[in-house]
Amino acid sequence: MKFEAFQLNEQLLEAISYMGFEEASPIQQLAIPPILEGKDLIACAQTGTGKTAAFILPVINQTIALESEGVHTLILVPTRELAVQIDQEIQGIGYFADVDTIAIYGGGNGTDWDLEKKALTKGSGIVVATPGRLLAHLKLGYVNFSQVKNLILDEADRMLDIGFFDDIIKIISHLPKKRQSLMFSATMPGKVRQLANKILHKPLEVNTEISKPAEGVLQGTYLVYDKQKLPLLISLIADNPEYESILVFTSTKKNVNTIVNQLKKKEPSTEGISSDLEQNERENVLLRFKSKKTRILVATDVLSRGIDIKDIHLVVNYDVPGDAEDYVHRVGRTARAKSTGVALTLINEQDMYKFHRIEQLIERELIRIPLPKELGDGPQWSPKPDKKFRKKRPSGRKPGYQNQKRRKK
Repeated sequence: MKFEAFQLNEQLLEAISYMGFEEASPIQQLAIPPILEGKDLIACAQTGTGKTAAFILPVINQTIALESEGVHTLILVPTRELAVQIDQEIQGIGYFADVDTIAIYGGGNGTDWDLEKKALTKGSGIVVATPGRLLAHLKLGYVNFSQVKNLILDEADRMLDIGFFDDIIKIISHLPKKRQSLMFSATMPGKVRQLANKILHKPLEVNTEISKPAEGVLQGTYLVYDKQKLPLLISLIADNPEYESILVFTSTKKNVNTIVNQLKKKEPSTEGISSDLEQNERENVLLRFKSKKTRILVATDVLSRGIDIKDIHLVVNYDVPGDAEDYVHRVGRTARAKSTGVALTLINEQDMYKFHRIEQLIERELIRIPLPKELGDGPQWSPKPDKKFRKKRPSGRKPGYQNQKRRKK
C-alpha cells in the first residue's frame, strides 16, 4: 500500500518521499487508519517493522492544522536512546511539516534542564520523554499539559519491565481526560494489558506477527566452551572483511571492555557502549557507528531495543540473552525493513536450555555451524534445565512445611 492511500497532508507526503519511504509496512497499514480516525489503539509489533512512523505520521498529520500553542503530543519511552531516535525521526519529518519537538531524558546538564523546562512551559508541540525525567519536572509544578491531545506509549512492555508502571500513572494524572491514547508494545503480557485497561478508552487492537526475526535475517549458532568464544569472534570478523558494520551483544558491562580490548588488537575501529558511559559519550559512539567510522560496536542490551541503525551486516550474540524476547530484539538490529543480514549466536553449555526456549519462541530450529578446526571441538547440544535454578523442596512435603513446623515449636 502506498502512503498516498492514507490521504495524508501534502507536506507529510513530501517528507515521506524525501526520506525514501515507498510502501507502508504491515503495522503502518493496520495502525495509521484508526489513528487518523481518532481511535485509541493498542498495537503489537516487533522492532524494525516501522512502528515509529506508524504513530508519528498520523499524529503529525492531525496536528499540522492546530493553531493552539503548547504541548499537544506526549510520547513516553523507556530509554534515552529511544527518546533521541524518535525525536530525530520527528525532526526529519518536521523539516517539511513545521513541527516542534524535544527529547527529555536524564543524564544531561543544567543547560539541558533549562531547555526542557522552557519547552514544557512555553510549549514544544511534541515531547518525547522518559518517565523518570519527566516526573522530576512535573513535581516542580510548572509543566503545562492542558493542551495535550495525544498520548503515546512506545515499548510499553520494556517500560513496565523497568518498573515505570506507577510513574506512568502519575504522569497521566496530569493530562486531560479527553485525549487519544496509543500503546505500542513488542509483547503483550498481562501487565501491559492491565495498563491498557487503565489508560485506553475502547481501544482497537492490531497485531503483526511478533517474536520472530525478520525474513531477511540469516541465523546460525555455534556451540562453544567459554574459552572458545573470543577466538571464534576474532575469526568471524577476520574472515568476513565485507561486513562493514558489526554489532556484538554481550550480557555484562565487564565483558564489553574485555571484548573491545581484544578486538582492537586486530580491528582498531572497535568501540564499546554501555550504561557506564555518559549520555553525550554514548551519543557520539552511536554517531560514529551509524556513519561507518566505527566498524565494530560491542554493546549490552541497552541497544537491543529502539535504536534505528540501518545497514548492520552482522549481529553476534556473544552471550545468549536471558529473555527469549530479547533475542528477537537483538537480531532485529540487522535486516531492517527489507534489507538482509546475518545473526550468529555463541552458545555455551549453560546457555543451551535458554536457547532451546528461544527456538521454541521463534518456532524454528537454527543451524549449528561447525567450529573452525583450529579451535577444536565444542560441546554437544544438550538443552537441559540448569540444576542451579531448580527449587529444592523436602520430599513429599508442601512448600512452607518446615516453617509451619518451626512456628508450632
